[in-house]
Amino acid sequence: MDDLLKQGSLRLHWAETHMPVLKEIRKRFIDEQPLAGLKIGMALHTEAKTGMLAVTLADAGAEIRLASCNPLSTDDSVVCALKEEYGLDVYAKKWQTQEEYYANLNAVLDMRPDFIIDDGADLIAMVHTTRRDVLDNVKAANEETTTGVVRLRAMAADGALEFPVLDVNDAKMKFMFDNRYGTGQSTFDGWMNATNLIVAGKRLVVAGYGWCGKGVAMRAKGLGALVTVTEVDPIKAIEAKMDGFDVMRMVDAVKTADIIITVTGCKGIINEDCIAVMKDGCIMGNVGHFDNEIDKVALENASVSCERVRDFIDEYRLKDGRNLYLIAEGRLMNLAAGQGHPAEIMDMSFSTQALGIEYMTRNYEKMENAVYNVPREMDEEIATIKLASMGVTLDKLTAEQIKYITGWEEGT
Repeated sequence: MDDLLKQGSLRLHWAETHMPVLKEIRKRFIDEQPLAGLKIGMALHTEAKTGMLAVTLADAGAEIRLASCNPLSTDDSVVCALKEEYGLDVYAKKWQTQEEYYANLNAVLDMRPDFIIDDGADLIAMVHTTRRDVLDNVKAANEETTTGVVRLRAMAADGALEFPVLDVNDAKMKFMFDNRYGTGQSTFDGWMNATNLIVAGKRLVVAGYGWCGKGVAMRAKGLGALVTVTEVDPIKAIEAKMDGFDVMRMVDAVKTADIIITVTGCKGIINEDCIAVMKDGCIMGNVGHFDNEIDKVALENASVSCERVRDFIDEYRLKDGRNLYLIAEGRLMNLAAGQGHPAEIMDMSFSTQALGIEYMTRNYEKMENAVYNVPREMDEEIATIKLASMGVTLDKLTAEQIKYITGWEEGT
C-alpha cells in the first residue's frame, strides 16, 4: 500500500506540475470558494489528470465523489493517493467487471449530486432511467466526450433530457487539442506498451476521420505507417484524401492491414464480414469510448480459442488457422494499456470542465433542458492563460484596425 500510495502521489504531483492553467484556476477557486456546499458527482477516466480536476473542485468547496467512466481506465495508484492523501471519495479500480462498474456509478449517485461531470453520458443516462430517485437533486451537468454528446443531443431531440448539459467536448480548447493531439499521441503510447512492436512500414487503417481520427492518422504517418482511412462521411473522406491518405471501405482495407484502430463512436465498425477476410496477424485496437466498435462476439464465434499472450493482448485463433489480435479487450487502448492523454493537453480540457461547472452553477436556472455550447469567452480565457504559461505574447489590434474590421463603409 505504501508503494502504491507513493506512486500515485508522485503521478498527481507530476500532472499538477504540467497543468499550469488548472493550477491558476485552482488558486482563484481556493480564494473565492465558488462551489462551496455543492455536491459534484463525477464519472471520468480515473487517472492523474482527472485526479487534479477532482482536487481542484474539492478545493473550490465542493463535496466530490468520483468513479471511472470505463472498466479498464483506472490508475489504482492514483485512486489510493486521492483517498489517502486528499480524502476524496473514489469508487474505481483497474479491471472492473461490468457489475462493479455500474455499482461504482451507483455509489456516485447515492450522494445525490447537485451537478454531474460525465464522460460518455452513462451517469447522466442512469439518472434518467434506473436512478430517477436522484433526478430532483441534479441541477445540471457537463459532458466530456463526443460519444456522450451524441447521446445527449439525441435525448434532447426526443424531449427526454430533464436538465441542462454543457457540451465541454465541443469547446475549441478541448476538441482541437484533446481530440486531435491528445488522442493521436496517447494511442501510440498505448500501442507501444501493449505490443512492443514497431509502427513504421506497416499498413495501418484508421476508422473515422473526425478530430480524434485525424490525430491518430497524423501520428501514424509521422511514425512511418502506410495509412488508410475509412469513412462514411463524404466530406471527411475528401479531407482525408487531400491530407495524403488512402480512403477505402473497411471490408477492403482489412485484407492488407497490419494494424486497425477504430475511433468512430459507432458500433460494429469491424464486423463479421471484415473478420472473414482480415489479414492473418492483424492487430486491432479501439480508441472510441465504448468497446463495441470491434464486434467481439463475431470474433469469438469465428475462433476456436482465445489466449492472453501479453498483458493487454488477446490472441484469437480462427477456425481457418489465422490469428487475429485484440488490444485491451476492445476498450480504450490509450487508457487501458497506456496512461491517457498528455498532462499539458488535459490541462486545457479539465480547465474547461472546472470553469464549465462554475458557469453552470451560476446559470443553470436560466437554461432550458438542452445541450449548450461552451461560451467563447471561456475558451479565450483558457487560451490566454495557456499562452502565458508558454511564454507567448500576441499582437493586439489598434483602435483603427478594430474600426476597420467591424465597419462596412470603408473599402480600403
